[in-house]
Amino acid sequence: MNSSKAKQARPSVPFRTVLFSMAVLWATYFILITIRSFVMEYDAAVPMDYQLQLDMMWRRALVTIAALIMTIALWGLLRLFDRRALWIKVTAAIFLALPIAMAIGKANHLAFQDIQKVAEQKYAKKFGLSLRRDESGNLLVDLPVRRVAPASPTEEETVETESVLIAPAPGMWQQIIDIALGRYFLLLAWASLYFALLAGYQARAAERREQEFRSAAKAAELRSLRYQVNPHFLFNTLNSLSALVMTGKSERAERMIQTMSRFYRHSLADEPTSDVALKDEFDLQQLYLDIEAVRFPDRLICDFDLPEDLEEARVPGMILQPLVENSVKYAVSAVNREVTISVKAREEFDRLVITVSDDGPGVPAGVSHGFGIGLANVRDRLEARFGGDVVLTSAPYEGGYRTEMRIPLTQNG
Repeated sequence: MNSSKAKQARPSVPFRTVLFSMAVLWATYFILITIRSFVMEYDAAVPMDYQLQLDMMWRRALVTIAALIMTIALWGLLRLFDRRALWIKVTAAIFLALPIAMAIGKANHLAFQDIQKVAEQKYAKKFGLSLRRDESGNLLVDLPVRRVAPASPTEEETVETESVLIAPAPGMWQQIIDIALGRYFLLLAWASLYFALLAGYQARAAERREQEFRSAAKAAELRSLRYQVNPHFLFNTLNSLSALVMTGKSERAERMIQTMSRFYRHSLADEPTSDVALKDEFDLQQLYLDIEAVRFPDRLICDFDLPEDLEEARVPGMILQPLVENSVKYAVSAVNREVTISVKAREEFDRLVITVSDDGPGVPAGVSHGFGIGLANVRDRLEARFGGDVVLTSAPYEGGYRTEMRIPLTQNG
């Protein structure tokens, strides 16, 4: 299963992009060769043979289409080396482009061989030359050498000519190779472009994989931090429940069990890495303090303040649990008087500010380590969720202890 996913994730250049690059290459070639043909034949003193240009143009178009199809075949072969080292790709392109270039040269020869003589005669007529090919296929031009005076008044003056070799008869394969060399370098240029596109897609795929790994690592970190909360709270609650049972306080024990059931149903309903509405988080902490109120019916007082316009603000689930739990442990259970735990939220400059405070004795000496674990959990979860865009302060103040967090205010999750 993992190997199949890996194969599907292999980066490659989409066929649409490949085809577009080929079309641009050969369309540019077609346009440049056509312009060159018109420029070379242009002469202000002699009318241009548009019929010849038209004949050559549609033949050139056929060769260009054939070249495009053969370049697709080259791409199909080069794809086999997508996962190889660069030097292997380059070597493959150098060797695989040769037969493709020869095939394009052959197509060009077949397309233009029957129009070559016509073009030569048009050229000769345009420039007033006498061009011909001998029996061996050599291209000759007949040049006047001297004039011969008539032997009698009735005869006309004649002109002696001499045939000059312009070009020897080319062999078929020589013509094909000459054409193929030019197309060969065009194919190598396209192969270089393809390798550049492939490198770009591979780099972007690597970036996406890295981002996925980072997201997965962050999600795992958030789950780990979230799961640190529930077992710790469950351990403390079960100890309290055991104490109630052993002392015969069955009604209070039953009430605690029911509240615990509601608390865990509520806390486990959300995915550990997802955010929750601030109203749900406040309700969860209210349930937790209701459980603790069974243990401390005469000492624990709750004060919740959540403005209506902040009820849908998003926060990591159970982010307040360690802070409220610390207030119960180090404030309520540490004294024999009433202690008020306050959980309040407000907005300041587009930031969500949440404060958990109590009017207890603060953090007793010798227990700072246990207190720091819960606070560190909150800090780590906030940084995993929001990065460095958080402020968390925790310190005693006159009349108790207060922890305040400032995080980005988001209303839509």
